Amino acid sequence: MSRPGRTNFRARAAVWPALIGLAATLTWSSPAGADVEAVRAGLPEAIDTILADPRMDGGAASVVIADATTGETLYRHKPSGRLMPASNTKLPTSAAAAALLGPDYRFSTDALAHGKRQGSVLAGDLYLRGSGDPTALAADYDRLAADVAKSGVRTVTGRLVADDTRFDDQRLGRSWAADDESSYYSAQISALTVAPDTDYDSGTVIVEAFPGAAAGERPRIALSPRTGYVEIDNRARTVAAGERDTLAVERVHGTNTIAVTGNIPVGADPTKEWVTVWEPTGYAAAVFRDALADHGVRVVGRTRLGQATPKEAKPLAGHRSMPLKDLLVPFMKLSNNMHAEALTKAMGYEATGSGSWSAGLAAIDGFLKKEGVDSGKLRQVDGSGLSRMNNFPADQLAKLLLSVRDAPWFADWHRSLPVACDPDRFVGGTLRSRMCGTPAALNARAKTGSLTGASALSGYVKDADGRELVFSVVLNNYLASSVKSIEDAIVVTLAKSTSKETVLTRPQQAQSPSRTERAADSGGADVECSWRKPQQC
Repeated sequence: MSRPGRTNFRARAAVWPALIGLAATLTWSSPAGADVEAVRAGLPEAIDTILADPRMDGGAASVVIADATTGETLYRHKPSGRLMPASNTKLPTSAAAAALLGPDYRFSTDALAHGKRQGSVLAGDLYLRGSGDPTALAADYDRLAADVAKSGVRTVTGRLVADDTRFDDQRLGRSWAADDESSYYSAQISALTVAPDTDYDSGTVIVEAFPGAAAGERPRIALSPRTGYVEIDNRARTVAAGERDTLAVERVHGTNTIAVTGNIPVGADPTKEWVTVWEPTGYAAAVFRDALADHGVRVVGRTRLGQATPKEAKPLAGHRSMPLKDLLVPFMKLSNNMHAEALTKAMGYEATGSGSWSAGLAAIDGFLKKEGVDSGKLRQVDGSGLSRMNNFPADQLAKLLLSVRDAPWFADWHRSLPVACDPDRFVGGTLRSRMCGTPAALNARAKTGSLTGASALSGYVKDADGRELVFSVVLNNYLASSVKSIEDAIVVTLAKSTSKETVLTRPQQAQSPSRTERAADSGGADVECSWRKPQQC
C-alpha cells in the first residue's frame, strides 16, 4: 500500500519502457589528465563501453539508470544480479531510520539513583542507562557527571551500574571479518558507548604515538579520551631520522591491551590510530566514573555491567543526542558503520521492544516493502554493509532511490548523501575527491561502497539539460585494485549528456589488472575515505 498522497511507485514502475537506443557517431578529444570521448550515441552504448573496461574482465556488474521524475528506465545491465553492495547497504538502513524513527528522533543517556538519599549520600546504586547513542562523547559524560554533582549527590555507597539492556548483547555483526576487529570501522555495538571525537567513531579510542627525542627511546603514547580502560603495551622504539617508519597500533584480541610495535624515526610525524575497545559498555562506565570523580562524586562500590535499571530509580541527570536529521550527516557522509548498526537495533527496539539485529532488519524489510522494493530479491544481514553476506541488485536500490523522493523526510536524507568534489568532509564526505573538474562536481549526490572486490555508487545526478537521474552501479569480483573511475565515468557521462546526445567519458587507468592490483587487499587503492582517517585521504 502506498503512503497517502504519494504516487504508487509500483504502478509507475510497471510502465517503465525498454532501453533507449540512438545511432552512434564517434568524435574524439583528449583533455589533460583524462581519456574522454565525445559520442553522439545512445546511452546504452556509452555505458556498455565504460563497463567493457579491462578491469572488469571476469567481474560482475549490476547497473540501472532511470529518470528520477518519471521513473523511466534509461539503462539496465543485469539489473537483478545480486552482488555485494558494501556501504550502499546504508541506503536502505538510513532511509528506514528516517521513516521509522523520524528526523527528530534522539537517543538518551541518563543517570539515575536507586536507593535512599541522605543529604549528599546516596545509599544505593547509581545507574548509567543508555539507549544506543553512537555520538556520545567523553564531554557528554562529563556534563552528565557535573549534573549529578549539581543534584547534590557526592557519595554513592553502592555500585555504578551500566544499563545497556536497550540492545541485546550481540556485539559484532554477522560474518564480520575477525582481522578487522581492532579497526575503528568494526567496533562492537552497545547501547552504551563512547566516541573519541566528532567523527563519532563510537567504541574506539584514539592512540597517538610520538617519536622519542633520540634513537633507542620508546615512543610517547597519548590516549583520547584519557582513560585507564585500555592498557598500552609499548614495544616500539625510536630509530634514527630517515629510517623506515613501521610503527603499528593494534588491540590484542579479547582484551583491552593495545600493542604498539615497530619503529618510528626521530622527528617523524606522530602515528595516530583509532582502535576499538573490547566491551564498549565498560568503556562508557569507566569514562563516566572518571568524570564523576573529577566533579567530586565518589562511588564506593564496583562497576557492574548489563543490569537493567529498576523502575523506581529516580532520574538525576540526562543527555540527549543530536536529532536524527543531523546525525545522518556524519553517518552517511563519512560512511560510519557503527551509526548504521546502532540505528538498526534502535529500529528493532522501537518496533518490537527488542534491540537486536534480527528485529531491526525485519523493520527495514517492512519499510522496503512499503516503498515498492522487492525484499525477496535481496539479502541484508547488517545495517552498514560490512558483512560480505549482503546481496543487493541495482534495480532494487534504484527503486528505493526513486520511491523516497516524495517522502516528507527526503530533504534531510538527501542532504546526508556525499557530494562529488566538495572538499568539506561533512558535505563532500567520501566523494570529496572524486569527479572534480567535471559537470558531476557539486552535482552528483551518492552513497559510496567499498570492500575487497566490491565497489558501489548509487544516488542522483542532473544531466546537461537539468533533468535529474537516478543511478545505481554495483561492481563485484574484479581483481584490479580500484574500479572507482569506472563508476565515476558513468556518472560524469550522465552529467555531460542530454536527452538527445550522450557524451561518453572513459574511465581513467583503463588497463588490464597488473600483478600488484591482483594481489591488492582492502588496504589498496579501492579503499574509500570512509576506511581511512582524515590525515590519510
